[in-house]
Amino acid sequence: MFSYKRQKESKIGVPPGTVIYTGDKDDEDPIHLTFISYDEMNFEKKELENIEDFFQLRNSKRTNWLIVQGVHNVEIIEKLGEKMNIHPVVLEDIVNIFQRTKIEVFDDILFIVLKAFKYSTEKNNKLVEKQISFILHEDTVIIFLEDKIEFLKHAINRLQSSYGRIRKFGSDYLSYSLIDIIVDSYFTLLEIFGERIGDIEEELIDNPTKETLFKIQQTKKDMIHIRKTIFPMRETINTIIRGDSPLIKDETIIYFRDVYDHTIRIIETLESYRDMISGLLDIYLSSVSNKMNEVMKVLTIIATIFIPLTFIAGVYGMNFLYMPEIAWEYSYLVVWIVMIIIAILMIIYFRRKKWI
Repeated sequence: MFSYKRQKESKIGVPPGTVIYTGDKDDEDPIHLTFISYDEMNFEKKELENIEDFFQLRNSKRTNWLIVQGVHNVEIIEKLGEKMNIHPVVLEDIVNIFQRTKIEVFDDILFIVLKAFKYSTEKNNKLVEKQISFILHEDTVIIFLEDKIEFLKHAINRLQSSYGRIRKFGSDYLSYSLIDIIVDSYFTLLEIFGERIGDIEEELIDNPTKETLFKIQQTKKDMIHIRKTIFPMRETINTIIRGDSPLIKDETIIYFRDVYDHTIRIIETLESYRDMISGLLDIYLSSVSNKMNEVMKVLTIIATIFIPLTFIAGVYGMNFLYMPEIAWEYSYLVVWIVMIIIAILMIIYFRRKKWI
């Protein structure tokens, strides 16, 4: 948390286009460069030692895909931007890992920022967010990742084993495939939310505790964060569908429409989950209030039963000299019997009224 604040403050007052990494990784941490080149009949994958190798291997007759895992090395990012003629503002957004979901259309490139989510078992099921930046060129896709993300394996395996559309079409279809995988991962996340909401509902019915309230608040917090991140994606995909960029071909726009439909479904599900979470909080407050009312009800009944008994005890606790019952041999026993009978009659009356 301290690192986050420090890095955010480091951007205050700097000129636009200044490339400053805002994460918490050390400059000495390695950056992994993976180059993939393919066409309908050929596929080639290589791990690169430096960014210069990419420009030597890049083939304009094929679709080229560069995967940059780690954006903390600003020197490599700037060198790539210089060679590819990428605007400094785009480079600034790539290394700013707190960027919002967005799309920017330039004459020769398309820049897209998305977010990937997962629950980390190493951090007590804490929601972890990873930023993914895309640069779409005429024959090249460059993807920037904060760290290693599992979804890349699915895309690479699909390229290796498939001779279908993904190998036949160009860089725009590759971008679609990657975005589609990210959007599909949101459905998995929503399933986890649905299960969490169901578990909380069961706890509320059985025995709500302070731990239940914490779960509700944590789920609500995660939901707000995801909603804030996913909502701009609708406009991002819609910009592509409108055909604002010549880099997206007409035959690929049809597939982006399917992604847009998935995005709308995700947003609608998030809205319904948000209402359900608000309802869970109301149910919790009602349950706590009902438990308190039950306790107060029991205490009130006990106090009501003891009111006449206290009255009798108070009468015979007075220090008057002439009280006939005081001198009677069985007065103590009779008073006890009368008090017990009164208590029993009151309990029977309360039961008939269904108060207890």
